[in-house]
Amino acid sequence: MGMAVAAGQAVHPGPLFGAVFDPDPEVPNEQVAQILRDLFGDRPIRRGQVMLDMPVVAEDGRVVPVIIEAPELPMTAGNYVKAVHLIVDHNPDPHLAAFEVTPAMGKLSLQFRIKMKRTTWVRAIVETNTGEVWADYARVNVSLNGCG
Repeated sequence: MGMAVAAGQAVHPGPLFGAVFDPDPEVPNEQVAQILRDLFGDRPIRRGQVMLDMPVVAEDGRVVPVIIEAPELPMTAGNYVKAVHLIVDHNPDPHLAAFEVTPAMGKLSLQFRIKMKRTTWVRAIVETNTGEVWADYARVNVSLNGCG
């Protein structure tokens, strides 16, 4: 999935109508704001370097596929991704997944499935050993509640 940046905002190729303008999502509530503060302090979370691939519509919130990749970030002994976080804004526990990774992994590529309660933004955030924080976002429309 390619991505360009225009005026500080990401433009993703859209499946039907060409480019789709995606502004960074606002932090929806104090719970997500606190999670972001606890994980990253006051470091800026910049868009780019990581790709989050999820369906636009999840017909069944019990099994929503997630792919997170960061093919351009180095994974060498001196410069590597050390953590990946998945935050689902309006889930009962928004900090849904955290992965600690090492350079031995090679290029960062994770694939898994999650449960989603309702339509919301999903945030894939990677942290490097040098303190950089990179993110990508997806808004997923959930047709069937997967959290009970």
